[in-house]
Amino acid sequence: MFDLGWTELLVIGVVALIVVGPKDLPILFRRVGQFVGKAKGMAREFSSAMNDAADESGMREMSSSLNKSLKAATNPLGSAMDGVKSAASSLTDLDPDSETGKLAAQRAEDVKKIQASTARAAAERKQREATEAVAKADAAEAELKPALVKKPASNKPAAKKAAPKAPPAKKPAAKKAPVKKPAAKKSST
Repeated sequence: MFDLGWTELLVIGVVALIVVGPKDLPILFRRVGQFVGKAKGMAREFSSAMNDAADESGMREMSSSLNKSLKAATNPLGSAMDGVKSAASSLTDLDPDSETGKLAAQRAEDVKKIQASTARAAAERKQREATEAVAKADAAEAELKPALVKKPASNKPAAKKAAPKAPPAKKPAAKKAPVKKPAAKKSST
């Protein structure tokens, strides 16, 4: 209502001190406080009376519906999702005797048939791959058998050819300790 800052209150206080005087200033502030208290009490009574009248006339329900519509206006995505959820919940409750229910049942059967045929085709493919793998393994085993049956010409084990030995790594020469010079003899004179 009135916007009074600290500077305005200070100016009002200084003017009141000059006009009223220091002796009557506490009495003036007490009366102003009583007046403000009465005004707040009257405002409180008025707002409670208005709230009671709104409750009796059904304005609360209207205000709550107004709040919902305002919420929908400010958040259209949320309200749209609420509408989609309510529509989806109504679609799940199908009457089995209606055309939609019959189509849903037929689609469910078709889905089951497709899944069964897909599973059967996968099983046949796996079986075909397994038989091909067995056939390849048998062919590889047949190729290896003649090589395993051959015996070496002599009964002696084949001599291994020795690989040429690498020369041993050279070790670094040890450092010689520095030669110490003999100490000079002291002459006695």
